[in-house]
Amino acid sequence: MFYIVLLAMVAGFLALRLYSVLGKRTGHEQPLPKPADVPAGAVARTIDVTPEVRETAVRPIESGAEAGLRAIVSGEPGFDVPRFLEGAQAAYRMILEAFWRGDDKALAGLVEPDVARAFAESIAARTAAGEVLENRLVSIERATIVGASLSGRDARITVRFDADIAAVTRNAEGQVIAGSTSDAVETHDVWTFARTLKSGDPNWKLADTDEA
Repeated sequence: MFYIVLLAMVAGFLALRLYSVLGKRTGHEQPLPKPADVPAGAVARTIDVTPEVRETAVRPIESGAEAGLRAIVSGEPGFDVPRFLEGAQAAYRMILEAFWRGDDKALAGLVEPDVARAFAESIAARTAAGEVLENRLVSIERATIVGASLSGRDARITVRFDADIAAVTRNAEGQVIAGSTSDAVETHDVWTFARTLKSGDPNWKLADTDEA
């Protein structure tokens, strides 16, 4: 009984850590509203029908981001870089999956208003065309902090995600019009998360997307 209680306490603590970084969990063929599509010459990787999703423990920080991160830590001593990166990977997965399934409500709690509007427009266009995405995030190979800044209390951290994504687009008749069900494509996305330090809102939200 002691071990059961101990495991429950550990699980609760980890859930609380994720919430404190990125808030509540509510909850590409077609690109994200800002350029986050597969770059030309991307390498296709053959995958199993039901591959295991794996996320690496490698979380480096590029030298150009160190000064900004030090400023953020100085502005909010409780800020924890490894915890932020764990939360950023979780947010990357949740945001992609919500966008792929067209879940505007879930996206609204994870992204800034401008990004939410761009997502909504893209989802509406996809729906009007009768297209359905059957995408799957196979693995996050690496998440790297490539930039960080602090202006007043407004903090921004930019993360590069190197990931494998299996992407399929079907038309209104259910026919595959793009992508493959058996290949995962190597993608490189650069996302910027923003937050006001020492505010009542602990959530880091997606403020910008780009392609590496």
